Amino acid sequence: MASSGLKQFDSTIHKTNQWLHELSEELELETHGQAYHALRTVLHTLRDRLMLPETVDLAAQLPMLVRGFFYEGWQPVEVPIQDRTKEQFLEHVREGYREDKFTDVERVTRAVFRVLAKHVSEGEVRDIRHCLPDSLQGLW
Repeated sequence: MASSGLKQFDSTIHKTNQWLHELSEELELETHGQAYHALRTVLHTLRDRLMLPETVDLAAQLPMLVRGFFYEGWQPVEVPIQDRTKEQFLEHVREGYREDKFTDVERVTRAVFRVLAKHVSEGEVRDIRHCLPDSLQGLW
């Protein structure tokens, strides 16, 4: 691994690559670029459905690099979006895959949630699930 000269940067790059590697394996993806796209798309969809305090609590447990793209484009005055069904949530994930109509967005979402659950505290996952409607909790 190339060194940036800053321990914090090297650490976040390592952790982010670990997450992308796990997601690539989980989804049988060819590149980390595809895993990044999946992670970013699902995280943005989830983020926009959480209340401000829960969004900040989740972000605090993400690697610094992931936290950066988690917050990218965030408009806190416009959230939370009140999707009540799994289908509505997955449709928002699908919007991130407009160019690829064949992607199984439910499979992608479940895989991202598994990686999150592996790296985020059990209590935080429980809090996030509790904030979501029952129909979305099953995606975890």
